Amino acid sequence: MSERINLKALSKDDVLRFVEEAGLPRFRAGQLLHWIYQKHASSLGDITEFSRDLRGRLEETAYISSLAIADRQRSSDGTGKFLFGLEDGQTIESVLIPDEDRLTLCISSQVGCAMGCRFCLTGRLGLLRNLRAFEIVDQVVAVNRMIGPRRTVSNIVLMGMGEPLANFDEVVEALWRITSLVGISKRRITLSTAGLVPRMKSLAEKAPEVNLAVSLNATTNTIRDEIMPVNRKYPLRQLLDACRAYPLSPRRRITFEYVLLGGINDSVADAARLVKLIRGIRCKINLIPFNPHAGADLRRPSVEQVLAFQKVLTDHHLTALIRESRGQDILAACGQLRAGH
Repeated sequence: MSERINLKALSKDDVLRFVEEAGLPRFRAGQLLHWIYQKHASSLGDITEFSRDLRGRLEETAYISSLAIADRQRSSDGTGKFLFGLEDGQTIESVLIPDEDRLTLCISSQVGCAMGCRFCLTGRLGLLRNLRAFEIVDQVVAVNRMIGPRRTVSNIVLMGMGEPLANFDEVVEALWRITSLVGISKRRITLSTAGLVPRMKSLAEKAPEVNLAVSLNATTNTIRDEIMPVNRKYPLRQLLDACRAYPLSPRRRITFEYVLLGGINDSVADAARLVKLIRGIRCKINLIPFNPHAGADLRRPSVEQVLAFQKVLTDHHLTALIRESRGQDILAACGQLRAGH
């Protein structure tokens, strides 16, 4: 008997071909996709819209995979962290951040990460492998299945484990599935990159028009080289030129993420340089005080230093927000994901 097909591993067009090859009418493809992505079916047996005989026939050749929940933690601030087991035994983490008017899910795009940023715990793993498109999307489906049906994920940020643009093709396919099949608006999706310049142009050409966030974190190449090795290949000028060239619809802005590291990149002089660097780019700045973790040789700046940095930016009429760190007590905050390794 040939190996069964994982229906979640198929694109929308592939599902249509599967249905046609099974001798079924085309409308069955729409039903399958609806049950997988909207009703969060974890097996073909869940699809009560199909007769028992049809379910049995399909189960002979296909199945619907589901991420295994290896662990689930809840922070004192309401943030949830999920450890998912993959079919090959690897693990990834996703973080659910509740607010009054939204439920934001931070999802992973790789197992580990090759970027090696000094402030990020995930980078210590190195890159173990890329996630497949269905594994990226399935984080959303799995969480919706757990928390639904009255409330589901409303916003997505690709800021979990991995560099999304280093897994370009699978991430782009995942974005199309999240928008067209899961049904989350592209305006409610943000992709964060450490600055893979050539892929930024390709993202604008090939993916849905999601929000772009760029992890900047320094105002000189010397400092950025030290804390973000990617800068040695794509230094600040190249990165900011790519940001200036990035096509933005009206009222859209690039988000610059700036992790504030005590005594390294958090001075008033750094803030003044940042003002000059991003001049002419339609943007906002998220200031993220460093979230400590075991073994880190970095420190969190004082509240006074963070506010002084922010004031320089706002005095120059820039939108600069201090991002609240959620889930620190369960290592779910920015830069703390490690997936139990």
